[in-house]
Amino acid sequence: MIRLALIGLGKMGISHLAIVNSHPDVRLVAVCDTNAYVSSTLNKYTGIKVFTDYRQVLAAGNLDAVIIATPPRFHGEMVRAALDQHLHVFCEKPFCLNADEGAELAALAKDRGLVNQVGYHCRFVGAFKEAKRLVTAGTLGRVHHVRAESYGPVVLRPKGASWRAQRTEGGGCLYDYASHAIDLVTYLVGTPDRVSGTVLNRIFSQDVEDEVYTTLYFPDGMTGQLSSNWSDESYRKLSTKMTIWGTNGRLTVDRQEVQLFLRDNVVGNPALKLGWNVLYTTELTDEVWYYLRGEEYSAQIDHFIRCIETKQTETISSFASAVETDQIVSMIVEDSGVARNSATKRGPHQERAVPRKKGIFRRVRALLA
Repeated sequence: MIRLALIGLGKMGISHLAIVNSHPDVRLVAVCDTNAYVSSTLNKYTGIKVFTDYRQVLAAGNLDAVIIATPPRFHGEMVRAALDQHLHVFCEKPFCLNADEGAELAALAKDRGLVNQVGYHCRFVGAFKEAKRLVTAGTLGRVHHVRAESYGPVVLRPKGASWRAQRTEGGGCLYDYASHAIDLVTYLVGTPDRVSGTVLNRIFSQDVEDEVYTTLYFPDGMTGQLSSNWSDESYRKLSTKMTIWGTNGRLTVDRQEVQLFLRDNVVGNPALKLGWNVLYTTELTDEVWYYLRGEEYSAQIDHFIRCIETKQTETISSFASAVETDQIVSMIVEDSGVARNSATKRGPHQERAVPRKKGIFRRVRALLA
């Protein structure tokens, strides 16, 4: 029986609480949250031991593992403290706001032989796992372009009560939404080494961006695009999609299905035919013992527990893989500053804005001028 503590009782923390409390091989020893009302209420109705300081949880001992589901600003110090206690750690995404700190923690966990995982749950969605298998098998031939998208209705009016609206806390569309799409890029096709043309736009927020757009460049010449907007109410909830182009066709995947178009037959896979192939996530998803918001949330926790039991430190979504995402986020932030600075240094001809109400021919003439 894995003895586990949970730190953070926000949206994801409550979800993790329900999942781990129902896991047949886990005993939830304690929970921690700075909100005394939430903690005391949980203790009153469940009897679970509660704390308001994470240091007290770790110092109490009698633990094998910990789940950290706090705002990102606290991830680094809490993960380090847990590793110093030789605990296996599951940390919510994004991993660390400082990629160098994340790399140090990944190395520390590896040196100590501790299971480590970050909550990029898309890696546990059946459709994305199948997309990974197809790309790795070379079904698409040489991949030359990828488009990663994530949209949803999170910020639809000016507000600032949550940590997600504060840059210093790790809020904003880039860290909270686009990071899912970025992580899928590294999972499916690899890690870009450069970005450019970044746009971080504010629609309703005051301190953080609500939409993210950038171009990705990979070492082997492959290119990519990232598009994310958490102020899009045409979506009912977070929607993440990947489109991958290769010399043998195109693959589009989201949580519901894999759409695969092939130019030529694939040797060794008679189930795939020329033209369109559609694979539904219902056919690709393994059942879980407890369903909450999606099988992937339970699946990622179960994977963490199984890795602890079998002493398998290489998880599907490790600290090391999350650091790659953090590094790309850092590149995007840096490039957005470069883009803003270059925009303010344009020459007199470039500075002329084209009025929106002009006709298309007048706008073209103005741009040519």
